[in-house]
Amino acid sequence: QRLKAVVHYTVGCLCQEVEEDKDVQFSKQSIAAISEITFRQCEIFAKDLEMFARHAKRTTVNTEDVKLLARRSNSLLKYITQKSEELASSNMEQKEKKKKKSSAAKGGRTPGEQEAAVTENEDSNMA
Repeated sequence: QRLKAVVHYTVGCLCQEVEEDKDVQFSKQSIAAISEITFRQCEIFAKDLEMFARHAKRTTVNTEDVKLLARRSNSLLKYITQKSEELASSNMEQKEKKKKKSSAAKGGRTPGEQEAAVTENEDSNMA
């Protein structure tokens, strides 16, 4: 019920924005109808996403599932793909920063330098 209320509130806010931009009016009944349709469509999307993941023998919905869902809307698919790529590159940057911080804490060596030091230690232990 809370989720339905949030959807109704959000649809109301969007309708207000459209009213201001386009100089049109939305009745309370039309806002309620749009809210109900939106909520039902989101339920359908959730079931579809779950089925896509299950079909791929996964228990987690991923970005490929969302792209598959959005395939009929070229602009939406393009937007989702762009955002997905931005998130992936951001995650890679964060991982690189963590690696640098952890290597600095271990003596300030990069992974390549650490490997060389380990090899050097092994060589000296064998002698």
